Amino acid sequence: MTDPIRLSPGDPAPDFTLPDSEGNTVSLSDFRGRSVVVYFYPAAGTPGCTKQACDFRDNLAQLNDAGYQVLGISPDKPGKLATFAENEKLTFPLLSDPDKTVLTEWGAFGEKKNYGRVVQGVIRSTFVVDGDGTISTARYNVRATGHVAKLLRDLKVGG
Repeated sequence: MTDPIRLSPGDPAPDFTLPDSEGNTVSLSDFRGRSVVVYFYPAAGTPGCTKQACDFRDNLAQLNDAGYQVLGISPDKPGKLATFAENEKLTFPLLSDPDKTVLTEWGAFGEKKNYGRVVQGVIRSTFVVDGDGTISTARYNVRATGHVAKLLRDLKVGG
């Protein structure tokens, strides 16, 4: 068993270029000069992932007003992401990483406990990347419910 990669505040954020739900390519470097919330989730359309995505959607204006762009990344293919975005009225980019390269580089794929068993899978994680490409917040094993509210408090967004 190898130790998973774990990113920490102060680390450079690994750059990526991935297709979004509409087939456009999106790179982290496209957002240089802006703060970005990058969150990794296991599967579009599942109850926990839907709750988390809708929490980001419902707080998107506050995050955008405070200068944060939100990007969601999962191993789902663009077509599934497009359906998820349409069904849930998600207006931030959902990016597809089916070979899990970016998930692995960010430490968001690996061994995790699922109902007491150790399995390989997506580790629900959230990062804040500053405008210079440095990670300022790195959270692994976040909960789908309540996580966005905590992030808003930590970032001092909203009131």
